[in-house]
Amino acid sequence: MSEKKMTSIGGQAVIEGVMMRGPFKTCVSVRKPNGEIVEKITDNKIKGGFRRIPILRGIFGFINSMVIGINALMFSAQFYEDDGTPKEAAEESEEKETNQKETEKVKTRKATKEEEKGGEISGAALFFTLLTSIALSVGLFFVLPNLIAGLIVPGEPETAYVSGDVVSSGETIVAMTSGEASGEVSGEVLLTTSTTNKKRNDVLYNLVESIVKVAIFLGYLILVSQMKDIKRVFEYHGAEHKSIFCYEHGEELTVENVKKYQRFHPRCGTSFLLFVVIISIIVYSIVGRHPNMLLNVLIRIALLPLIAGVSYEIIRFAGKHVDNPWIAWLSKPGMWLQRLTTREPDDSQIECAINSLKAVIPPDGKSDMW
Repeated sequence: MSEKKMTSIGGQAVIEGVMMRGPFKTCVSVRKPNGEIVEKITDNKIKGGFRRIPILRGIFGFINSMVIGINALMFSAQFYEDDGTPKEAAEESEEKETNQKETEKVKTRKATKEEEKGGEISGAALFFTLLTSIALSVGLFFVLPNLIAGLIVPGEPETAYVSGDVVSSGETIVAMTSGEASGEVSGEVLLTTSTTNKKRNDVLYNLVESIVKVAIFLGYLILVSQMKDIKRVFEYHGAEHKSIFCYEHGEELTVENVKKYQRFHPRCGTSFLLFVVIISIIVYSIVGRHPNMLLNVLIRIALLPLIAGVSYEIIRFAGKHVDNPWIAWLSKPGMWLQRLTTREPDDSQIECAINSLKAVIPPDGKSDMW
């Protein structure tokens, strides 16, 4: 066995397949209904010095990962109907039977030009898809908790006192420019502000917002993990993790070797999303809440790139020091969540993951060092 290493190669499960991204190439391997594996290999085009700048590399890396992920999903989706059933099922079923009788060896081929184009979408469509995905994520995990917290922790009118010889004893103040005055006072006027900007208990507000945010995140994962088609994707997700573990331990990438490893990986995207939620709670608590609800939401959205960048640096640091007991302890919540987002894969799913991983491993064996 070779010396253990940490690789920067990462992946994503797609519809009946796995995408792997190495330092120079990206490969998507999809298991067609007839049993063969179709692979699409592309050169990575993202370059630039920002990849070495902390925080910035996390922001650009997150956006780039979303773009690559959407393209990989579109490529895999072309072989299946919207409901997940295979296209040309009857015809390919007969072909599958023939293949199984002839040989047990995995059949892998390059995607044809038509298949590669079938997974491509225009720049405008990609931008719209990316924008929609981000908008839905921001709305569900950041705006909605903010609004719910605003309902649970109601605001109270702010009060202000104006001292001096304003009125004589017993005189009632009806209205003033800065708000509405109430009560009969002497020498000191009690003012109540308009109801537009209400004062809230910031500590309680942030606490409620945080609880709601975590509840929505966990509820979402639990809900989607029960869907039949998503369970298949999560099995491929498990295959991706297990194959990377096998590679990091220096073992030959075979189905039997990969099966020995666990499906929970410390550098998983699920752990990254959890850190995004946790870091956002900390950052928003420090920044505080603006009394205007709209501005409050906009400030939270504006801080998201910073939060994503910081979360990436934490995951990166944790990945390099995974053997440290403190880091291992901090990584446990993300590992627990992977019980929802991964499943034990079968041999055919592991074969897809191995195929993609082998295609992106750099020839020198060093360029992918974490």
